[in-house]
Amino acid sequence: MIRPILADNTTSISELKKNPMAVVEQADGFPVAVLNRNKPEFYCIPADAYEAMLDKLEDIELAQIVKERLAQEEVEVSLDDL
Repeated sequence: MIRPILADNTTSISELKKNPMAVVEQADGFPVAVLNRNKPEFYCIPADAYEAMLDKLEDIELAQIVKERLAQEEVEVSLDDL
């Protein structure tokens, strides 16, 4: 099975084991595809990139909730009732 490599940077598992921080530093903050027998096994993602990705996913989820609620009927609430 052919799988695409979804990163501009790649390394082998052997190279990652030798010096993981050097691999991360050489990628300049971008993801690294870790290959085993020339197939991507996993991606090494710097913490800042991972956090940004999670923030974007959360924004997408919240936007979906907003879109779903746009069609709902409005309910008037008085501050005194709260």
